[in-house]
Amino acid sequence: MNFPKNLKYTKDHEWIKLDGDIATIGITEFAQRELGDIVYVEIETAGKSLDAEAIFGTVEAVKTVSDLFLPVAGTITEVNPALASTPELVNTDPYGEGWMIKMKVKNTVDIQELMDADAYAAVAGE
Repeated sequence: MNFPKNLKYTKDHEWIKLDGDIATIGITEFAQRELGDIVYVEIETAGKSLDAEAIFGTVEAVKTVSDLFLPVAGTITEVNPALASTPELVNTDPYGEGWMIKMKVKNTVDIQELMDADAYAAVAGE
């Protein structure tokens, strides 16, 4: 399974990539594989300031609906518009075109407390 080394990960199977104080967030390859075919992504938190571990949306797969948790505190600035019409991008390219949100991070130091790829691989059983 693929866990890019340049990302940080959460126990809830989200990934985060920081560029300055703007972070891009999505779910991991492990998470999308566990969920199965994703049919709908609902994120209605654009413009909202949320705490770390707050629910920022849901992802619906054929088998289940799962909450999406924010890795760090901040303000959601953008939702991936492509997911409205092609939610399966989360399955086919979870670390690229299947990203979910961008946010302005409240405190970038918080990202250092998240797991690196090796620690996440151990959590995912890989």
